[in-house]
This record gives sequence, C-alpha cells and structure tokens, in this order.
Amino acid sequence: MLFEVDVPTKERFEIIDITDEVQRIVYRSRVKHGIVVVFTGHTTTGLLINEAEKGLLGDIKAKMEDLVPKGAGYAHDTIDRNAHSHLRAGLFLNPEVVVPVDQAELQLGTWQRILFVELDGPRHRKVRVMVCPCPKFLEE
Repeated sequence: MLFEVDVPTKERFEIIDITDEVQRIVYRSRVKHGIVVVFTGHTTTGLLINEAEKGLLGDIKAKMEDLVPKGAGYAHDTIDRNAHSHLRAGLFLNPEVVVPVDQAELQLGTWQRILFVELDGPRHRKVRVMVCPCPKFLEE
C-alpha cells in the first residue's frame, strides 16, 4: 500500500522528524508484520535514521556545512546555485529508509527516529511511504 505524506519545510536547511506520521500510516494500513519503505523523490532532500536530539541535529548540520560548503565553485552552481544541496544529499543521505514492522509497530531502536532532511528549502515536499506485508514467521 502506497501512501503520501506532505512535508512543508520552513528553512533552507532543516531536519524534520517524521517517525510519528510513518507510524500512523502503518496503523492505517492494518499491516501487522512486514516492512515499511520511506522514500523521497527530491534530489535536494534525504532521509536518515538517527537520534532526534537537538544538539546532535545541530552537529549533523554543522558537519555537512563544514564538509560541503555553499558556493565553493561547484560546476552545478552555474545553473541553480544549489550544488551544495545536491552534494550533501548524495554524499551523506539516502533517498530511502527501510524499517521492519512487527505487531503493527515500527521496529526502531530506543532512540532511533526517521528524519527527513531538507537541503534547499523552504519548499513543499512529499514523502512516499510503502507498507509491505510479509507473512508472520513460522512459530518454532
């Protein structure tokens, strides 16, 4: 089952926790056992699974900015002036994350959250969420 989530971003570079919305979609799908695939079709966004602690999110942003600074003479900047956004997405993020589902619950670690990263905002973005059922594992 394919669902779509609207993600309006407010800042040029922003990290948004979308875990709760993905969990709501799993509940709505009524899938008890399987996987969920979360996908962004935008080349200047990405996804990651990590802790959503404010200090860590600031560190992630600072390190990306340090390693791939804006306006560093990238060839793509002659077109859109956003080469740094494409490079950060391609080097550090994924367009998708996959999470197991058991008993209709995302099987994330204690501190793990699904994070959507906007690198060229503010914009109106969409994330696709595919919930895939799997047969329950055979009891031993």
